[in-house]
Amino acid sequence: MAQKRNQLRMYPVPRGAVLQEDYCLRVRPVGTQDWQELKTYRVKVDMHDVRCASMACFDFEGSVEVEITFPKFYTVYRVDIRPLSLGIRARAEAKRITFTLDRPANLSVEVNKDRFHNLHLFAGALEELPDKTGDDVLVVPGSMERPGFLGDGINEQLEAMPEGRTLYVEPGIYYIGECVWHLPSHTHIYLEAGAILIGGLALEHGEGLRIDGRGILYLADFARFSSINGIRLNHSRDILLEGLIFINPPHYTVSLGDCEDVTIRNIKSFSCEGWSDGLDMMSSRRVLVEDCFLRTSDDCVAIYGSRWDNYGGSREITVRRTALWADVAHPMMIGTHGDHAHEGDVIEEILFEDIDVLEHHEFQPGYLGVMAINAGDKNLVRNVTYRRIRIEPFEHGKVLDFQVKWNRDYNPAPGRGIRDILVEKVNIMSGDGEEPSVIAGYSQEFSVRGIEIRDFYRDGRKVESLEEAGIIVGECAEDIRIQ
Repeated sequence: MAQKRNQLRMYPVPRGAVLQEDYCLRVRPVGTQDWQELKTYRVKVDMHDVRCASMACFDFEGSVEVEITFPKFYTVYRVDIRPLSLGIRARAEAKRITFTLDRPANLSVEVNKDRFHNLHLFAGALEELPDKTGDDVLVVPGSMERPGFLGDGINEQLEAMPEGRTLYVEPGIYYIGECVWHLPSHTHIYLEAGAILIGGLALEHGEGLRIDGRGILYLADFARFSSINGIRLNHSRDILLEGLIFINPPHYTVSLGDCEDVTIRNIKSFSCEGWSDGLDMMSSRRVLVEDCFLRTSDDCVAIYGSRWDNYGGSREITVRRTALWADVAHPMMIGTHGDHAHEGDVIEEILFEDIDVLEHHEFQPGYLGVMAINAGDKNLVRNVTYRRIRIEPFEHGKVLDFQVKWNRDYNPAPGRGIRDILVEKVNIMSGDGEEPSVIAGYSQEFSVRGIEIRDFYRDGRKVESLEEAGIIVGECAEDIRIQ
């Protein structure tokens, strides 16, 4: 097999993009002498004390060298590049570090243990740009100097084209008319790198939608109670979201309500408001999430039953090869909302696999847990697997919280139960902020049953008992096993 040639692809930054200048970045293919400068965007993090961090992105093939200098920092005494599982080590000097990448990675570069003014570096694989010629392609010409506009008005042009049409958005800043653009079915929306959309996207009662590229959805200027999502998908099917970056939506990054056959791949997101979850799924089926990076100020991934005008349980949902960073609340959450007015819902066949947890920072006692199943609203949660979960030291919370609850803030009724949960190959790096994990039912009728824990490690050592694992088994919980 021929060896891949070292290649680097940088992307334009339109005039007016909101940048952050804490870091100076340069990148070059290994074996060359020509450094290329890389601009960094501003992203806001942590709703409790909002601060400005940095984000930059490029694509490459083969191997590249990254150089970072720190004009606003004093002497650099420590650099962490996370997820730690990737094993990337920096070569450090007083105000300069370098490191080499030989595969795509979504990284956090943290100087002197600062997680709030850090650099998020997204180094992706080279993508093949779609053809923008042909009768089935509508091109939105870019402008690097002044903003343009997108929105429902362009739908008439798209709907006059045959199904399977493509809207190709070139680099530039675009305001979405009336803040949310309602997209037509059977359409491919491609956002070229350097395209920045200000506003949200939505699909209602649709199908056959693909939104991809290296573009950015920028929502940092919308107030919290505008409740605008990055992308809202309701009563829809056959959807692909891939490669996009979301900067500070005031509500969810992606909201799924009564959706099926959805793939969400390689998206990156930041949020800093209350209820600004990452990916929330209500009454949805057959959903695949993979290769994402989510830093949110509420749950990173939440899976529920009925909510709002979405009815029914959720099932067959997989989240894998993803980094989760919860500045507030849970990295992984299941079960709070359901059809409490009737018999509740069943949430089942859920898999979290190959996950790096970079932070869990929550002090409210009812909302702790890296892996949380809080069955409420008469929900039954069953057949859930957590496998190969790597948990780095976190600020404050629990590793596990599997409880049937009656949360008076959100639940008119307690859940029905939790059944048949497998926790396998979990590696925890201990920190100072961990509280004991809890497994407990609500009553004998609404109980927890059938929790199996295998290959549970703390700081590289396999634990042999629930006590060593730091797990308390409360009332109305039975058949809880650790191997």
